[in-house]
Amino acid sequence: MKKIYSLGLGLMLLLAGRVQAQNEVIDAIIKEANENSQLEVLAHELLDGIGPRLVGSPQMQKAHDWAVKQYGTWGIEAHNEKWGEWRGWERGITHIDMVAPWTRSLSGTQLAWSPASPKGGVSGEVVVLPEFADSVAFQKWLPSVKGKYVMISSPQITGRPDYNWEKWATESSFEAMKEERAEQDKAWMERTQKTGKNRSTLPVALENAGAAGVITSYWSRAFGANKIFSAATKKVPTLDLSLEDYGMLFRLAESGKKPQIHVDAQSKETGVQPTQNTIAQIKGSTKPDEYVMLSAHFDSWDGGTGATDNGSGTILMMEVMRILKKVYPNPKRTILVGHWGSEEQGLNGSRGFVEDHPEMIEKIQVLFNQDNGTGRVANLSGQGFVDSYEYLGRWMNKVPREITKDIETSFPGNPGGGGSDYASFVAAGVPAFNLSSLSWDYGTQTWHTNVDTMDKLVFDDLKSNAILTAIMVYMACEEENQVSREVRVPLDFRTGEPTTWPTPRSPNRKGGLD
Repeated sequence: MKKIYSLGLGLMLLLAGRVQAQNEVIDAIIKEANENSQLEVLAHELLDGIGPRLVGSPQMQKAHDWAVKQYGTWGIEAHNEKWGEWRGWERGITHIDMVAPWTRSLSGTQLAWSPASPKGGVSGEVVVLPEFADSVAFQKWLPSVKGKYVMISSPQITGRPDYNWEKWATESSFEAMKEERAEQDKAWMERTQKTGKNRSTLPVALENAGAAGVITSYWSRAFGANKIFSAATKKVPTLDLSLEDYGMLFRLAESGKKPQIHVDAQSKETGVQPTQNTIAQIKGSTKPDEYVMLSAHFDSWDGGTGATDNGSGTILMMEVMRILKKVYPNPKRTILVGHWGSEEQGLNGSRGFVEDHPEMIEKIQVLFNQDNGTGRVANLSGQGFVDSYEYLGRWMNKVPREITKDIETSFPGNPGGGGSDYASFVAAGVPAFNLSSLSWDYGTQTWHTNVDTMDKLVFDDLKSNAILTAIMVYMACEEENQVSREVRVPLDFRTGEPTTWPTPRSPNRKGGLD
């Protein structure tokens, strides 16, 4: 009896010592994150210093090299790993000036992968895509665009976002505006459909007919924010103008004032470029061949500097690695981070990693991904893994309550919703989870817009996310057993019958290469 008592007491003391050691590491994580945060420094160097990170651009390569060097300063092993190739393109200046009926410098830029203007730029009249009876009428009109800039986006009837109308307008005025806007959007869609072309083929038809350029404007429904995508043209520049300047040119053209603009849009094709992921690791001490993984895409569109999509996720994961290297330098499992290339074109970098490293996939204990915003983590889904509540819940209990109290969870959740890189791993059976954050008007203000810049980051929220993520990674490294990979098979929404588990697609390893 005395021996059993001694064994029990010894076990209790061992467990108490383990809990105390865990608490000491967690306290150190919180202290380091709060008192020595490097988030703002990292954001400035990445977003202001390097800028946007369009796949295949020089800035993308600079960002990869910067990350490897930065990890090295923290004593963390890192390298760049090729996953494919992409069409290389380098942005130059974009000067757009209205020169008639009066003079004004306009707010706009050429789109990604847009051809350059001839040296010195080109002046031309601005015309609006007219209404056509059918595609035959469109074909007859096409020769008239030679030497002109053609506007192909719907103008906006208001430059005020809805929240402005909700605050100041009468209810009837607000409703009338929304109705008029819906009717106009529908009418413009019908106008473009009658050309027989779509969003990609219409610009090509215009340039083939001799247009000097194509002008678009895709307003995000927020002050000053325009969606910035890629150009379909191959010979003449495609430009995106601000709502205000687009509307002015549109009204002038419609009223017969024949506005003219001078465009000097410079860019350079740089040939086929290698495309990479940046991978960094803190080697495990007792289970080095098992992995706890961090994930965030590194690339961005280049209308802004990619602050919330996904500079915020990038610097978060770098900060978590820095903190853990300092306070937990000898983790039980290896801590990996993937900074993925070309998420914006189809999760290509992460899918390439999954395809290239089949030997590692079964050994990834858990993966945490962050994308889409700058706010505090607000949602966590179990992604269909039936036992995810047991281990994620246990790990989250170690995070300060003020950080986790407003996080909504859904367990076991569904394995769908593959809008970011975690989906590449879920499809391969990895327990991969997305740390979904508060919106901060992400969808209208910063997502793929020209105002996705460092000033939109909320560093208090990012600091909370760093604490949450670092503690979760630490707890996952300390977990005694491999977490369960059992999944709830998703149901076909039409029949209610179980469906097969999705398999990862092969990435487009030679994208943008015509």
